[in-house]
Amino acid sequence: MESLTQVEARRLALIRAGLLKPRWTGLPARAAGRGRRARKAAHAVVRRFGYLQLDSVAVAGARSHVIVVLSRIDGFEASLGEDLLTPGEPLFEYWGHEASWLPLELYPTFHFRRRAYAHHPWWGDVLGQYPQVADRLLRRIRDEGPLRSLDFEGDDPGVDAWHRKAATRVALAFWSRGDLAIRARRNFQRTFDLAERVIPAALRRQRPSQAEALRTLLLRALAGHGWATTGTLAATWRLRNLRPEITTALAELVEEGAIAPCSVDTDGGKRLPGWIRTVDLELAGRTAALRPRRDRGVLLSPFDPVLWDRQRVARLFGFDQVLEIFKPRSQRRYGYYCLPVLAGDRLVARLDLKAERKTRRLALLSCHYESDSPTPVDRAAVESALERYARAVSLNIDHGP
Repeated sequence: MESLTQVEARRLALIRAGLLKPRWTGLPARAAGRGRRARKAAHAVVRRFGYLQLDSVAVAGARSHVIVVLSRIDGFEASLGEDLLTPGEPLFEYWGHEASWLPLELYPTFHFRRRAYAHHPWWGDVLGQYPQVADRLLRRIRDEGPLRSLDFEGDDPGVDAWHRKAATRVALAFWSRGDLAIRARRNFQRTFDLAERVIPAALRRQRPSQAEALRTLLLRALAGHGWATTGTLAATWRLRNLRPEITTALAELVEEGAIAPCSVDTDGGKRLPGWIRTVDLELAGRTAALRPRRDRGVLLSPFDPVLWDRQRVARLFGFDQVLEIFKPRSQRRYGYYCLPVLAGDRLVARLDLKAERKTRRLALLSCHYESDSPTPVDRAAVESALERYARAVSLNIDHGP
């Protein structure tokens, strides 16, 4: 079995995540404005991970999927991040890590999931529960063209507030099953259309087996993570109740020479088993030559691909990644929606921010350093991260009293 030190695994993770120098990551570091170059740079970020997780919270001035792109591409216009899913772009929306924008070439890979979601994963047989609504909705979209959920008719008092319209549940069930696709998003509002009018026919005709799909997804997950445990790889795509199938897929990838078993040394002296792409082994060995600049920082979304796996973050960075949105104010330690600060290859602080668009202010509600005695270098990194982010979201920093 191959092995990496904790530092090698951490730096490899940042290289593959596009968070170190471009000559190491292979991703663009700057693309200003809203033009074709900026779109291509954003597409490269999505393609690197295989997904861009969507989230509706915009309290910090931008939603998570926008912040992920901003943290990698300096000069990227935040408003473009909301408009990446439009007709003709090489993306589609589906269940990836969560609801995500994914590279269009992965559409066939999720055939197994569309079959599994013939009944909605949360609500069951929605289409059987509302057959008349389902028939009317498909007929309207076929005859009238794309519809937003705001265009749907009729309220169902038995449905919770988030999905009060029965038609919205039906549309999401059709989308999960593959009859409908998300044509675009505007102001975070989905526009539904027939899949045949959104997804190219050549992709819709492909029907890879579940075994083929798992090999593709596991390899794509490793391409984004660098090194990962089996649990992290499965969680990347929410592959539940598929442990034997995942074990088989990993063994086949090893036999093909695409990946190798690889352990990482932990602080406790143990070796944590995991996996690495064979093409990344040599790259991991060269990370000792890296000299990450530690006085320049960047803010990361709390849902960043580098951060959502709390155990992985703790092992590689020694950082306790927490999200306190659902905690009462009195129980929060750091704040409502904290953005960690990456400086070089360390997570040095976390900032709780609130955007106030009417006054064009970005209020710094709190700043918590990891060290009880932050160095001038750490402070410089936090300040540069905050300035870069404020510039990206076109707001002026308010440090408070």
